[in-house]
Amino acid sequence: MIFEDFSSAQSTVLWAVFATAFIMGAVVNKTNFCTMGAVSDWVNMGDKSRFRAWLLAICVAVIGVVVLESNGIASMDKTLPPYRGSNFAWLEYILGGLIFGVGMTYGSGCANKTLVRLGGGNLKSIVVFAVISVTAYFMLNPFPGTDQTLYSELFYSWTSKLSISLSTPQDLGSLLAANVGGDVATMRMIVGLVLAAALLVYILKSADFRRSFDNILGGLVVGLSVLAVWYITAALVTISADGDMLSWTDYASVDSWDMLEDNADARPRDVGVQSFTFINPIGQILRLILHSFDNAYVTFGVMAVLGVIAGSFIWSVISRSFRLEWFANFKDFLNHFIGAFLMGVGGVLGLGCTIGQGVTGISTLALGSFFTFTGIIFGSALTMKIQYYKLVYEDEASFIKAFLSALVDMKLLPTSMRKLDAI
Repeated sequence: MIFEDFSSAQSTVLWAVFATAFIMGAVVNKTNFCTMGAVSDWVNMGDKSRFRAWLLAICVAVIGVVVLESNGIASMDKTLPPYRGSNFAWLEYILGGLIFGVGMTYGSGCANKTLVRLGGGNLKSIVVFAVISVTAYFMLNPFPGTDQTLYSELFYSWTSKLSISLSTPQDLGSLLAANVGGDVATMRMIVGLVLAAALLVYILKSADFRRSFDNILGGLVVGLSVLAVWYITAALVTISADGDMLSWTDYASVDSWDMLEDNADARPRDVGVQSFTFINPIGQILRLILHSFDNAYVTFGVMAVLGVIAGSFIWSVISRSFRLEWFANFKDFLNHFIGAFLMGVGGVLGLGCTIGQGVTGISTLALGSFFTFTGIIFGSALTMKIQYYKLVYEDEASFIKAFLSALVDMKLLPTSMRKLDAI
């Protein structure tokens, strides 16, 4: 699509993002696609159906990116956030994933699920949303009157020292090409197709999953939504400027905007090749409010957040599932508050959430995304096991006893270190 001016192109992109997020929000609500629920079903009941739905979303997104890049339609080399960046902050990926996994368990769902539940009438999610928003905002923006962020205060001084500066992008295709030889594009295609094939074999070998319409629909729609927005931001929109054809992203870059537009302050923020992620965008809602709803701060992320909420709301009304729900007691409030804070910290530190890294990031084959994805699953599973032990054994189960017994259950410690009988 070719536009004569940036404002029309920007409006088209943002509304296309909103529409895609709207569909995803409605379908996630309808199918109960939930990444925390997927881990819970696996840990507590041995049921991997919803986990397979998550993997199906990954599979669809990976195949889609392979098709886009191998045909020269789009490139994911420079994205927001920089999934393939050569700065391999391995500790931040792992730690961010762990923190986020713990947080989403205490908060009763990841960032995407928070938006879906908010649209469905869950008033707890207002508190979770607000805490994530403030935390994510100050992870990236200085506290008033200072130049310090939450990230710089808590993490930068020690985590950055362990980051590895790579000579290539960090995606698996580039790393393999650098170490075993071969063309990067070809290696990306091979790795992507092999990964997708392996996932499909695992996903479809379950007869229960193959019979589950909702799990298949949820996985397909989430994966296709991520892919659609990759295409929208990377290849759909071009702008005719002084005889040149510029992409939406290139036009809004600092150099292009300063050359083509008179008002530098009106340059839209966070324009770039990107797809769905929800922690930083929830923080962008606060930024929009603090800037008096200036149109320059109506970003991709803001429209994605609003789209998911709206889609979930409409489906909950149509299906008559809209229900108001509040905290059962102060402990319930405190758990959600802590969970939201941890999700805000972990989501920014690990460069994404269950969707942002677990689907969008992995679709680029970024090694860091696999680290964060693993950290999220481990952090959530461990927290669930500890909570379950403390629930069953009550006063007898100290945190240490529950923690050690959970690690034994997960086969990370020898049986001799078990402190509580297995449940």
